[in-house]
Amino acid sequence: MQGFEFNTVGRLVNGSGSALELAGELRRLDINRPLLVTDPGLVAIGLVQPVIEALEQQDLAPVLFDQVREDPPEAVVLAATELGRSRDIDGVVAVGGGSSMDVAKVVAVLLGGEQQLSELYGVGMVTGSRLPLVLVPTTAGTGSEVTPVAVITTGETTKAGVSSPVLLPDVAVLDAGLTLGLPPAVTAMTGVDAMVHAIEAYTSRHQKNPISDHLARQALELLARNIRTAVHDGQNSEARENMLLGACLAGQAFANAPVAAVHALAYPLGGHYHIPHGLSNSLVLPSVLEFNAPEACELYAELVELVTGEPARGSAEAKTDTLIAALRQLIDDVSLPATLQQAGVDEGAMEMLAEDAMLQQRLLVNNPRDVNYDDALAIYRAAYWGSA
Repeated sequence: MQGFEFNTVGRLVNGSGSALELAGELRRLDINRPLLVTDPGLVAIGLVQPVIEALEQQDLAPVLFDQVREDPPEAVVLAATELGRSRDIDGVVAVGGGSSMDVAKVVAVLLGGEQQLSELYGVGMVTGSRLPLVLVPTTAGTGSEVTPVAVITTGETTKAGVSSPVLLPDVAVLDAGLTLGLPPAVTAMTGVDAMVHAIEAYTSRHQKNPISDHLARQALELLARNIRTAVHDGQNSEARENMLLGACLAGQAFANAPVAAVHALAYPLGGHYHIPHGLSNSLVLPSVLEFNAPEACELYAELVELVTGEPARGSAEAKTDTLIAALRQLIDDVSLPATLQQAGVDEGAMEMLAEDAMLQQRLLVNNPRDVNYDDALAIYRAAYWGSA
């Protein structure tokens, strides 16, 4: 066995109602005036106010920043940072989806160190410390609460990542009650996103290890067995709890065994068409798996029963075919569009998308099979029509 490292969040709290008990976690971190990062949608539906009131009842003074939006641009990060600096905050708390958590991570670094935002992009570029950081996810998908990565939109169609162990929070709090109000489409997209994290971590060319493998398998089983119920019966607490835990475990897996071509080809779809990240992953997943099969079928074969819940027979190639068919059926069962055509992508954009995907080399190097421009183009075309 090759040597490996495994890093994750310092403290993980899982339980219904735990978001209303944040004060105790903040006290342990000597946080009295946290910047609470979230989005206007969660504020509008009343999800955030009980958290604020619970903190205030414990004599804490949260400062609300509620302007996070999907695919957060640098302007949002800088606005949150300026608010935090002007109000002399001493810690950062995110209550929201991946976008809010990503913003919170970067803001904690900017407020706790001396670097500028432009200096943070890349792998291992954070040189200073950060303010204490607590992350509370409201979707079961990104796993951002346990990953050392934040993705920020840097231009009209471009994104950049900040990747550093410094971004791992002090505490991640999993409260499935916060996910009960998720609409079916959001539940489906974020759920498939988490499944992609597990699948890509399990087959990552680099840093795959026994701990990440175990987490990926456990995550995939939890997610596959519960996503349909969570989508179609959104008030089912058990399904919501299993989805949130599954997404977290998948996040821990891919934080250590990085994702690959599915994500690399998904990012241009988000950049050019503003397709939500989870849906972008879902749209290219089957075609990427078909492309990877010649190199990864032995590993894919080990995952098929976790997705189908039934014994699988035949060769590794046959099991891989079963896995891909099962994922296509799952995508249909949760009512997500199955093809790029159905998602409104222009057929004439395939070349542009392939060119942009080639810029994601930090992800493509992890893929079990090498991907060049022609390969990416073929994958997009397959995803456009829904066939290899």
